[in-house]
Amino acid sequence: MSLEIDPNITNVSSPVVGKQLGSKQSSSESSEQAISSETTKTESFAEVALRLGGASVDEAKRTGVIDTADDQVEDLFDKQYRTVNSPIHRAVWDRHVPTELFAPQLSIPHEDVARVVDRSLEIVRTHRRLGTLVDQNGKISDEVLTDLGDAGYWGLLVGRRYGGSGATMRDFARMITQMATIDPTVAGLASVHGCIGAVDPVRAFGNDEQKRRFLPGLADGSRLSAFALTEPGAGSDLTALKTTAVLDGGEYVVNGEKLFITNATFGRTIGLVCKIDGIPSVLIVELPNHETPSFQMNRYGIYALRRAQNNGLVFKNFRVPVENRLIPGHGDGLTIAYHGLNLGRVSLCANAAGAMRWMLAEMLPWARYRQTYGQAIIKRELVLRRVGHLAGLIVACDALTHWCANLLDQGYRGEMECIIAKIFGSESQKEAAIELFMKTHGGRSFLAGHLFGDNVHDFLAPCIYEGEGEMLGMAFFKSLVKQHGKEHFEPIGRTLHSLGIKQPSLIDPRHLWALRRPMVGYAKWYAKRRLVGSKWTPWSSESKDSDLGNHIREAQRFLSHSGLVISGTMRMHQLKLADRQCRMSALSSQVQNAVTMLVTALYAAGQKDPVTRTAAEVVCRELNRRITGGNATDADFRLVTKLGSMIADGGWNELRGVESGKILQPYQS
Repeated sequence: MSLEIDPNITNVSSPVVGKQLGSKQSSSESSEQAISSETTKTESFAEVALRLGGASVDEAKRTGVIDTADDQVEDLFDKQYRTVNSPIHRAVWDRHVPTELFAPQLSIPHEDVARVVDRSLEIVRTHRRLGTLVDQNGKISDEVLTDLGDAGYWGLLVGRRYGGSGATMRDFARMITQMATIDPTVAGLASVHGCIGAVDPVRAFGNDEQKRRFLPGLADGSRLSAFALTEPGAGSDLTALKTTAVLDGGEYVVNGEKLFITNATFGRTIGLVCKIDGIPSVLIVELPNHETPSFQMNRYGIYALRRAQNNGLVFKNFRVPVENRLIPGHGDGLTIAYHGLNLGRVSLCANAAGAMRWMLAEMLPWARYRQTYGQAIIKRELVLRRVGHLAGLIVACDALTHWCANLLDQGYRGEMECIIAKIFGSESQKEAAIELFMKTHGGRSFLAGHLFGDNVHDFLAPCIYEGEGEMLGMAFFKSLVKQHGKEHFEPIGRTLHSLGIKQPSLIDPRHLWALRRPMVGYAKWYAKRRLVGSKWTPWSSESKDSDLGNHIREAQRFLSHSGLVISGTMRMHQLKLADRQCRMSALSSQVQNAVTMLVTALYAAGQKDPVTRTAAEVVCRELNRRITGGNATDADFRLVTKLGSMIADGGWNELRGVESGKILQPYQS
């Protein structure tokens, strides 16, 4: 949950083809040279495709730089855990798919981790009750931050060797959800610090000396952290970074400006992305305790995350020790920037699951209290629908959170999976806040002290954090089709490029003859896919609930068939697909909804709580309607209102311990 992560950090410009025709660019080769060198004679096929599709030379080359960084991140993972072997990629393109890859696995945290979590939750709960959570400036108070540091909160993701708890991502994500039911900002700060702040870059890319020097302070909270990437003129285009660091003796001299850096203030530790000799690089920078001639803070008013520190940073000949530079085994600073994104995206979904629990806990007592025409609105069908629908969104977010965290713990890159969690979590929280929570509370929603009125910007802003939703949806699509395009469309494009053909014609015998070999390969794939299809392994929990089992099978059928649909779209639009953003977004959304339906149904099939299982059924029906374009039936309305009644009358285990506030401006004595 951080404003400094750029919405377009994953390249979405060339979904049809692979990155490059020739050898991959060396990790030591200057990214700046890849952009600006006029002596380079060989262009990657992706660059050629973009140019033929209407993009400028500059855009094509900059896209190549981002694509290279993405490939370098892939190389960090063992082959079996890369994108082409990820659950979603296999579901769409493989003939044999293990259903168990989509089943969220629950775990019991280590007792040391559980102790840290329990103590941290109680600290924040106590400060909230006492009204001491924020200071006189409206920020989370230093006392709270210090108390959490003493409890071990900031070191959950730091290894025990360096003073942390060594929590798994599943443990951490579960904690985020629990903390968000008490205060989503405090939960979000753990993610900023541990997932996309300095913790992940140092533990993943630091050498032994750097880990010994930085991680203990990051673990005990004496050096809270942030990641400084975004600049005033470098948002969607990361190749436009202007901040530089020039070597001068044993120090780097930094000049430049960063903007929208969450958790960055005096005395904090940041991962600073800058250019060194034209190469994107990362320096671990310990900010001074006050402004100096070489460092100033750019302060501004901002509504989202207003209780956290969010500032711009200005460096003027600021000196950083040379030994503070992180040097990955291969790749550059963009590789480091990419690495922690998936952790942050899972945490965002976990945070949404907690925040929506708090909303639901606030809705129920108000709906029982508020009367219209002599009857409590909790008896009204529309309000019961809102309660039931919100419960469904919570269960789906839980399922995605557990699933993605488990994949990351296993060693998967999890890019596509975590993108789904981020998009669904943020969009669900937005819908819950506006359509369900605010409308139920009416005008009181806007009173100071109301959960909605005090946090509306924080409920909406996650649609931007860690990547704006629709842009991420296209990034998801690009990752999904990249290998298929490389295998079947790149040979065709290479042939056309070599012959200087911009638009092939199937009635031109010269074009047909030139394309005979690559077309035969594609025809074989298409025929086999059409005639044989794909097979999923059986899942034992399917038989426990016929309705959930139906959703599992329906999602599997859709995902298996989507490969043909996507390939047909690629075949239709060819090099122009990069400009068909609406079509890419629509296809991406359908696949995302099918995956969410499958994961949620499998998750609920293993649950015993009837409310949770019914909530999963409700949200799976909604996801199926999104895929097919259907309308809700009377049976759908009966189910969701029945769920609302179950929760209104008997409560729900998932709301246990979630405290609601007092009713504002009561009208009864």
